[in-house]
Amino acid sequence: MLNSKTDKHLSVSKDLRNLLDSISTTKKISKNTFLFHEGLQANEIFIIKSGLLQVSKLTTDGKELILRICNHGDMVGELSLFSDDPKYLLNGKVLTSGEVEVIRKDELENALLSNSELTFEYMKWSSTQMRKFQSKMRDLLLNGKKGALYSTLIRLANSYGLKHDDGVLIDVALTNQELANFCAATRESINRMLVTLRQLNVISMDKSGKIFIKDMDYLKMEIGCENCPLDICNIN
Repeated sequence: MLNSKTDKHLSVSKDLRNLLDSISTTKKISKNTFLFHEGLQANEIFIIKSGLLQVSKLTTDGKELILRICNHGDMVGELSLFSDDPKYLLNGKVLTSGEVEVIRKDELENALLSNSELTFEYMKWSSTQMRKFQSKMRDLLLNGKKGALYSTLIRLANSYGLKHDDGVLIDVALTNQELANFCAATRESINRMLVTLRQLNVISMDKSGKIFIKDMDYLKMEIGCENCPLDICNIN
């Protein structure tokens, strides 16, 4: 299970943070329940106060594609703002019990429309979230399952990596099935690709399942990495 090493807060101004706090209510969330489902009416957006939330999408062949693992300070459901008859685009499943701030979409829209500076800031921030989504889908569509795995390893390293002289340790233990879910792939195909990477001395793995990346440049070269900034190239 992923556990963030950092106390990460929503990267917005104090004024926008105060606005969000003023119109939000707190709700408890329980492990293995869904905060929202793809296709349902999107009347609320959420900010994670505690716990972990997995944001995913089902592919046309029924596989689960994990797009984000959200923790303290992350906002979810934000892509539905300022749209007519909005529907949630993704699924939000609770991995670890906690609390979220609940903000009604119509209240936030009304509050933002009365303050053009905060509206611009919110839309700029929301655009960053869309760029994250688009970059992950690009890696999957253009580079296939291999590209999805390699880009996932890079993003995990950016979010949970501990730098060493000879590489980067992804300081979370993941099963091959969990990695497969990040790539909309089967566990067997992930097994084969990880074995190949070990044989090429690109990665190593310890008994707990943590991955040590020895050759980050190889992963980046194989997917034509554009060296996106860290606020785009991460797993959160």
